[in-house]
Amino acid sequence: MSCAVNPPFASTRTLRTPEDLFQAGLAPREQAAGLNEVARHYATAIPPAFAALIEHPTDPIGIQVIPTVQELEITAEERTDPIGDDALSPVPGIVHRYADRALLKPLLVCPLYCRFCFRREHVGPDGGVLDDAALATALDWLRTHEQIREVIITGGDPLMLSPRRLHAIMAALGSMAHVTTIRLHTRVPVAAPERITPALLDALESDKAVWMAVHINHAREISAPARDSLRQIVRRGIPLLGQSVLLRGVNDSEHALEDLFRAMVELRMRPYYLHQLDPAPGTARFHVPVEEGQRLLAGLRGRVTGLAWPLYVLDIPGGHGKVPLGPDYVQGPLQVRDPTGHTHTLDRL
Repeated sequence: MSCAVNPPFASTRTLRTPEDLFQAGLAPREQAAGLNEVARHYATAIPPAFAALIEHPTDPIGIQVIPTVQELEITAEERTDPIGDDALSPVPGIVHRYADRALLKPLLVCPLYCRFCFRREHVGPDGGVLDDAALATALDWLRTHEQIREVIITGGDPLMLSPRRLHAIMAALGSMAHVTTIRLHTRVPVAAPERITPALLDALESDKAVWMAVHINHAREISAPARDSLRQIVRRGIPLLGQSVLLRGVNDSEHALEDLFRAMVELRMRPYYLHQLDPAPGTARFHVPVEEGQRLLAGLRGRVTGLAWPLYVLDIPGGHGKVPLGPDYVQGPLQVRDPTGHTHTLDRL
């Protein structure tokens, strides 16, 4: 089915409901029953700047964010917590997997909700933010664990916080002598670039080393406003890292990956991780086998600068962490060895 975005409608507000999608021409009304059922399980949000990039519901932009009834199809290997974060949360808002770093999740709200998200069971407009007491408890945990050198602020998306609250978190982390590095993971610069304001950038000021990892899966996401927002961040002296997920129908070709990584480097963003898709519920349509991903990256060897070469990784279910998907780690089509030397047999590679 061919559907075109209605720009005047898409530019006014975030699309959140099946009715919004019908009116914008991004979904057929005959799928109302199925999409209403999807909406009972998973949030939808497509902000104006991102909706304006969609040329067709199944193009590399639309397929990432437009819900489909296929999300109701759950396979045996899919898990509600595919990378095992829940078991590694000592207090609400903290995930501690690696000895020297921890995640701080002050909110579970995003500017848009990707249909392949590994946290899709947790994020959404009702996820809200940690209240003052819960945030204080999370910060106290970081304060009393002096082995933590790096705090990764994620969520949700930390750049959805108000500048005031974001500044308070940055200041609290800045006061911890053992914390040397603060990293923020975000989709805001491409999804809602208008949020990158001087006030928000002021809130990121710190004497610590501040890095920002930006989730981008296709070169077309880097619109003119997105490019401007990223340049503003770079001007503040914040190094940029690029994170992408290998996705069927989005970037599963050498050409798409090359364009994406080159676009990142041109914006002084270092491609950091290319993630193998995590087996979250209802995401099978995005799956690209590891062997295919390895072939795609091998095809780029020698064609792109080493600056444009990310680490292709799999986050092993059960909280075991990321492993590179190179020949030294993949022992067979269904077995992966983690950094401790243990072998894990996986259902879907």
